[in-house]
Amino acid sequence: MSKKRLIISAVIFAIVIAGLLVGIFLTNNPNHVEEESIQEVMKDAVLHEHVKISLFGLKDVNPGLIAGFIVTGIMLTFAIIVRIFVIPRFTLIPGKFQLILETAVGLFDGTAKGNSPHKYKLLRLYMFVAGSYIFVGTLFELLGVQAISTTGKPISLGAPLSDINGAIMMGCTTYLFLLINGLVVNKAKGFFGVLKDFSLPISMSLRLFGALLSGALVTELVYYYTLTRFIIPVLVGIAFTVLHALIQAYVLTMLVSIFYGEATEVHEKKEKVKKDKKNKKELSSEVA
Repeated sequence: MSKKRLIISAVIFAIVIAGLLVGIFLTNNPNHVEEESIQEVMKDAVLHEHVKISLFGLKDVNPGLIAGFIVTGIMLTFAIIVRIFVIPRFTLIPGKFQLILETAVGLFDGTAKGNSPHKYKLLRLYMFVAGSYIFVGTLFELLGVQAISTTGKPISLGAPLSDINGAIMMGCTTYLFLLINGLVVNKAKGFFGVLKDFSLPISMSLRLFGALLSGALVTELVYYYTLTRFIIPVLVGIAFTVLHALIQAYVLTMLVSIFYGEATEVHEKKEKVKKDKKNKKELSSEVA
């Protein structure tokens, strides 16, 4: 970059910062009192005691449930469109979208094969679905989808898994997936092998909930104060959201593949081992 362009960029940056500062001071009302304290805002972001949404007039539910329905609908619609209109047009020389899709599928497929080489076909499907849901659901809050609460105030829907109920459901669903497959492959041994790790759904649920909620709380904290409402919430929100989407999708799918491999690992029976020892002894005696 030439010296002239560098100076122009610095001047533009300084003008933008100065404009933001002027906007902060002009819009800041020293007599303004927030309707809720920061403690109430943070508490409601975690427990959703006061912010509810009517589900077709049948029942008042947490915003996370509505967000979960929307994310599921988006993913199903996208999957149907890709399967019907895009995949049939794939070529031997992949384009950008085909390359991205094949890379994502190959990543989950390779992880499944690496941690459970003996039985991985069903595992890679679950890993892809769970990882995609976590990733898309976390990025969903960046869209700022609005909904009307039961109090008549508009609210922005967050990530489905930032609701403790959604995180618990994901953890319990994953644990149930491991239990069923352990039972099918290794019978009672595989079932009780997974069952002994009874803390697994709790740890998975709290890990997802804590990680996704932390980004939301930091954004709420930054946006609460007038002096930090400009630009900073955008940068902080995007950084935390994208980072958590990638990390949590990777962590959960990796844990699932490891525990699945342990639950479905086929062990040799003792009878076969004894027969092998007898055969070796017979061969050694014949050689002698």
